[in-house]
Amino acid sequence: MGASPTPQSQQANAFCQEILPAVSRTFALSIRLLPGDLGVAVRDAYLLCRIADTIEDAPETTAREKAELLDLLSRCFDDANAPRARALRALATRTAKLSGADSHLRLLRNAELVFTSYENLPARTRMHVRRWVREMIGGMRKFVLAYPNGIRIQSLDEYREYCYYVAGTVGYLLTDLWHEHSPSIGPHRYELLREKSREFAEALQTVNILKDVATDAEHENSIYVPEQLLRAHGSAHATILSRELLAQNREALGALVKLAWHDLDEATAYLLMIPRRAVSIRLFCALPLLFAYATLRDLTGNPNALAHRTVVKISRAEVKAITVLSILGVASNRALAWLVARTRARRVAITTR
Repeated sequence: MGASPTPQSQQANAFCQEILPAVSRTFALSIRLLPGDLGVAVRDAYLLCRIADTIEDAPETTAREKAELLDLLSRCFDDANAPRARALRALATRTAKLSGADSHLRLLRNAELVFTSYENLPARTRMHVRRWVREMIGGMRKFVLAYPNGIRIQSLDEYREYCYYVAGTVGYLLTDLWHEHSPSIGPHRYELLREKSREFAEALQTVNILKDVATDAEHENSIYVPEQLLRAHGSAHATILSRELLAQNREALGALVKLAWHDLDEATAYLLMIPRRAVSIRLFCALPLLFAYATLRDLTGNPNALAHRTVVKISRAEVKAITVLSILGVASNRALAWLVARTRARRVAITTR
């Protein structure tokens, strides 16, 4: 039998469980589907990524201050107890007066509890989490310093680089964890999944960016639509929300929509390559993927969303229908492929007689 959990580890686990739905959207339900150490690893990694994201988005904080905080966060992964403890104390002190969403600030100010839970993971699992979360942190630091007055992506290549750091890294992390914790994902299957893991995660990121163009520009001082695309269609970052240039801006967004559809289809291939015996992993991947298909479907079907500052959200009824049908069909590639096609084409509903 293993050692009994300490009061500190119990407190850390309870906090992570409680804060998760407050800071996540799509993934809170999916993460809870994963069993044992795998579920805890994905949960803790997600929370660590949210801490980094909260620092990146902190209003009224200079780029240099954000970079220093991200450096401190990276040092919290140090294997030596004393340096890690110093970094955690410094992070807590330096972030005490940051502003932002209450739930995200609460997570940030309890980072030590998240790291306590992370430290209880198996050594190899910690290695995967540390590698990829640090890669994400390094990328965020790069973009924070490159755009000290708010992110303004310039080209499609730079857009893909940004998406790699904030999403592609997560795709690689998840795939490494699947390989470690699922006996049915052997070396060959792992290599096949790894080839598409970046597109799986970046597809979800691009859909979120398309959904939040107006919100990001107005409230987050961030524009991820490349200036190069906007200028090619007669617009620019400065006029991305202009009603007079609605048609031009919509055309510019078309390139990202095309990229999103392509990456979603690659993500579907990723999903269908996961062995049917890995039921929880398949369901974890299926739900956010299907929600992304539904969101992009509604977004492209609502040409005035950008002009009206409308955030497209799929209905609770459709979320429930997709969830139920995913659970019923998770062990069948044919059923999941049908559900993807159905969701892409029109709203999903469960009819009762």
